[in-house]
Amino acid sequence: MIIERAELFLFELPFIKSYQSSYGKMNQKRSIIVKLSTSDLSGYGEASTLPFPFYLPEYTDTSYIVLKDLIIPKIIDKNINHPSEINQLLSHIKGYNFAKYAVETALWDLYSQKLKTPLYQLLGGTNQPIQIGGAVGITKDKNKLLEEISLKIEQGYKRIKLKIKPDSDIKPLEIIRNQFPTIPLMVDANAAYTLKDIDTLKTLDNFNLMMIEQPLGWDDIIDHAELQQQIKTPICLDESILSLDDTRKVIKTNACKIINLKPGRVGGLTKAKKIHDLCQKNNIGLWCGGMLESSIGAFFNLSLATLDKFIYPAALNTNDYIDDIVTYKCLAKNGTVKVPNFLSDFEVDEEKLRHYTVALHQFNSKS
Repeated sequence: MIIERAELFLFELPFIKSYQSSYGKMNQKRSIIVKLSTSDLSGYGEASTLPFPFYLPEYTDTSYIVLKDLIIPKIIDKNINHPSEINQLLSHIKGYNFAKYAVETALWDLYSQKLKTPLYQLLGGTNQPIQIGGAVGITKDKNKLLEEISLKIEQGYKRIKLKIKPDSDIKPLEIIRNQFPTIPLMVDANAAYTLKDIDTLKTLDNFNLMMIEQPLGWDDIIDHAELQQQIKTPICLDESILSLDDTRKVIKTNACKIINLKPGRVGGLTKAKKIHDLCQKNNIGLWCGGMLESSIGAFFNLSLATLDKFIYPAALNTNDYIDDIVTYKCLAKNGTVKVPNFLSDFEVDEEKLRHYTVALHQFNSKS
């Protein structure tokens, strides 16, 4: 596959309502689409970053600069036989996993089209419906909280994730459990706590939670291992897992029992597949989280989630948007979604994409 042309779209897609977590509030998602073209095919990928460096150091505007100045120029006119080759080609660039992921997924889209083979099949998955979980942001309004939980249950979501932070944790959980004592429930702290909060974190054991996601530092492994020894609820790591080597370390130290595997965070589907295989060998449960992707990004997440060790409901946030950049939006029905064979099944709507684009850069063959 010789990459002859590329387009880089920096776009902003508005939410139906503000999204609140421990690291901030968003009214829209600022994200990046990469379009790569050969002589006869075009493939799309999404750099599903956040608009600020509060989740990880990489954020949307830095990803855009790295893609524009360093990554895309490196691949124009390159003959790439398999998407995994991008890892070696870009190995000199340290970090920027989301930016690399956008290019790798566009290559997977091209490769899947070229072979006329569904992406999930190329990754080793099976075409089974994926269970989807719903997420609820931080709110101090009891009635609003219960309304949001009730809506997620009515929509058929298979588990509920509640965002928490210090002083917004025990009380909302008491409210939820008093009203909904048996719903599958987990919490996500986005690294808002330290071991000084051990008493609060131990109290979370009382709420019959599926897992506590990333309670401690975003790049920590050691303190999570200490915490997991002191609490019964499984710890799920998210931000701490940036590579296969990080995965090896958390397994060795027993720092968690579950991993939220986001392919953009670890630099691509190829790397995510290796992490999946290591977790499968070591009985670490997986679920495929989300970064508030459009339907384009969601397609790649869900294709990965067809692999065997993804045993917990995945994330899908396309319902949160007023609009999307495809003709046929990726949506869950009764808490499940069937993964399409090809990204083209959604039909990328370039008119919509350009409507929401705030910056565009084009690249052409140098020859």
